[in-house]
Amino acid sequence: MAPPVLDLSGPTLRRAFEHLVKSAEPTGGIERYVMALTLKASLFEELLGKGRVGQLTETEFLDLAAFITPVRRKVGTYLGEAGFEALRMRLEALLAGWSDTGTADARLAQFTARFPQDKAHRWVRDLGAEVLHFIAPDRYPLMCRWIWDAKVKTGVLREIWFAEDVATATIEVADDALAFRTLASELEEFLTSEGVFRDLPFYSDLLMAHVYADYINDRGGSLMRAEFATAADPMLHTRRMLGLDAVDTETGRTRLKLIDGTAHVLGTPKAIPRQETH
Repeated sequence: MAPPVLDLSGPTLRRAFEHLVKSAEPTGGIERYVMALTLKASLFEELLGKGRVGQLTETEFLDLAAFITPVRRKVGTYLGEAGFEALRMRLEALLAGWSDTGTADARLAQFTARFPQDKAHRWVRDLGAEVLHFIAPDRYPLMCRWIWDAKVKTGVLREIWFAEDVATATIEVADDALAFRTLASELEEFLTSEGVFRDLPFYSDLLMAHVYADYINDRGGSLMRAEFATAADPMLHTRRMLGLDAVDTETGRTRLKLIDGTAHVLGTPKAIPRQETH
């Protein structure tokens, strides 16, 4: 199958990258953020890679989920109601044959189909997408809904599309693995032209997150603005999109809330209260 034609705006990308570099300077520079994503990937690979998902514990999963923003807001309640083992088995199926990227769409579709198909479980797609990406960043691009959601026609792709008015532009691009790989390839080509030659998947992640952070600040709806309150730190929303604000470094508490409302503490075993069924 031929890859889709993506009409991306070079000037928009260049402005976004320049703003990303400038915004990251006060907090250690863009390389610090790349290192944070490298460490995130190391954690995912350590706990999920090479068949390790078969021995994944609930505490380890919560440690991972804390670094996935849409997931950490919902999964504590889900696990409290449904338990962990079924979720672990679904992750195991998602990663079976992970080296064959040609089956990514089928495995991701099967993974999401095993959960209720409603708004309350939209986080499942993002969980699957981040797991695939962060266990093998060179094989799997980040395929989250905030990058491109073909059903509602929103995401980073629209914000970097070449058009006089991107809000009204018609973008007929699927949100399948081929489209995301094509987008990743074009972003990496752009970054190379800007002098970036290492850690391209993570630089691409940061660039996309920064583009979407700008969308949240400038054009996001009231509900989105409430979730991502405006702050003086220009990298705050960029970190949040990639889950890099997950942990309080002093206490170890994460932003993941368990069903009883308490915060999950990184690396700390804690039984999630189960809801009784009658």
